[in-house]
Amino acid sequence: MYARLLLMLFASSLAVHALAAGDPARGKALFAACAACHGEAATGNSALHAPVLAGQDSAYIERQLRSFRAGLRGGSGSDTWAQQMRGMSLPIASDAAAADLAAWIATQPAPRSEGSLEGDLRNGNNLWQGKCGACHGSAGEGYPALNAPRLRGQDSGYLRRQFLAFRSGARGAQPQDTYGKQMAVMAKTLDPGKELDDVLAWLHAQDAATP
Repeated sequence: MYARLLLMLFASSLAVHALAAGDPARGKALFAACAACHGEAATGNSALHAPVLAGQDSAYIERQLRSFRAGLRGGSGSDTWAQQMRGMSLPIASDAAAADLAAWIATQPAPRSEGSLEGDLRNGNNLWQGKCGACHGSAGEGYPALNAPRLRGQDSGYLRRQFLAFRSGARGAQPQDTYGKQMAVMAKTLDPGKELDDVLAWLHAQDAATP
């Protein structure tokens, strides 16, 4: 039984990466339309509410582009920024183009967080390891085989907005959004006040703590 489970996980991992086979050179040209918000090196822009994309697994980027195009993200609800991104995703009209774009983004090194956030780092670590680390990695590096994105290095304001969107149902409420629904359930296990502050402070500190 255990061996069968390992085989299934391995096959799932292969399938994820098979979807992400794209041409980074073509993707770089496509990204020119994204750079005004997400930055020339895909490092994001907090003032424009544009998240960091650099360092993400290409299959995750592909999946989010497909979700935006299909209206699973930004198709309804009160998330203005997601609705804006949905409009921007529509010109990426084919899965091949999405794969190319994602392939280039995956070549860009993830930025390192600077400064610090106020919070209890010990409590943040305990909460992270107990609620988040099994999917998103022990240091927030992500876990592609579980379709869990990298969160380390991401803008903390963006992470807070997405967490609250999952809790409120603005994100993850669509029946076809399998992974969004999972995250919406998990978001309700963490208090949006001090617990969230502590987790974000701990996550922000990981770049300083890890070479």
